[in-house]
Amino acid sequence: MPFADLPHARIHYALSGDNSLPTLVLSNSLGTNFSIWDAQVPEFEKHFRLLRYDMRGHGQSSVPPPPYSVPELASDVLSLADFLGIDRFHLCGLSVGGMIGMSLAVQSPARLRKLALCSTAAKIGTFESWNTRIEMVRTQGMKEIAGATPPRWFTPNFQNSSPRVIAAVVRSIGSLNPEGYIGGCCAVRDFDARATVANINVPVLVISATHDPAAPPSDGHFLAEHIPGARYAEVNASHLSIMEDPQSFAKEVLKFLTE
Repeated sequence: MPFADLPHARIHYALSGDNSLPTLVLSNSLGTNFSIWDAQVPEFEKHFRLLRYDMRGHGQSSVPPPPYSVPELASDVLSLADFLGIDRFHLCGLSVGGMIGMSLAVQSPARLRKLALCSTAAKIGTFESWNTRIEMVRTQGMKEIAGATPPRWFTPNFQNSSPRVIAAVVRSIGSLNPEGYIGGCCAVRDFDARATVANINVPVLVISATHDPAAPPSDGHFLAEHIPGARYAEVNASHLSIMEDPQSFAKEVLKFLTE
């Protein structure tokens, strides 16, 4: 897969599909790489040119020293789009990827066509809870975080029925560069769009997952109620609904983006 040497990071990306189609950018959750979208690719490529990428500090992208901020992560997306000659695009963002989408919609709305905000919130967690997690990573590395992740990301039924997927997720998180993960934690910790999402004026779909403990449906309803004209949908899954119920997720996103 190719790399883009951008002003503040080297970003690993994958650009696929028919280049005559509109571009859809897929933005990942904290602690993941762009392979989390693998199940969505075949269906999405029927309608879009797909741009997937590893957020700075994650996957095969470079690891600038933390802290990171959501506006910086959003700037990476714009720089990557510029690097590839992409002017306007749809964006589908999961968790911190959704925060990146909110930042783009407020700061650079002319670049966005439509925006899907998935398993995300205007504010996730507390300053104290993120600092506790950051300190755990600094002192213990990624092992404890990796082991504690499956209950936060997947329902008990999925954990029991898909042990290979769970094991792969735990291995992936355990192999993350701690500094990159800490940078992402700082970005989520410091992001609070509760007072600004009302300024978003691009078409928005909010997708929540019924059993998501990190960004529960109440957070999704807040976004849908405060972003003018936003739609709301809910899937029967936990935080990583794109892996737990990829068919329902893709159906909702495509219905919105292809209208």
